[in-house]
Amino acid sequence: MLKIEVERELDGRWIGEVPALPGVLAYGMSEAEARANATALALRVIADRIENGEPAPEEARSLFAA
Repeated sequence: MLKIEVERELDGRWIGEVPALPGVLAYGMSEAEARANATALALRVIADRIENGEPAPEEARSLFAA
């Protein structure tokens, strides 16, 4: 399972980050929105990696059943 770290910025926005996927950072106006945006971006990054023959992070392998 991928871990999403969420914190509130000084301007009130929330930012979600997936440490297992460098560069996966997403903002939201609420904590829930930041989590949802980070999740969607993480899935897009994982799909792109798979399409390009790159391995998915170990933490993400339990997301799918083959």
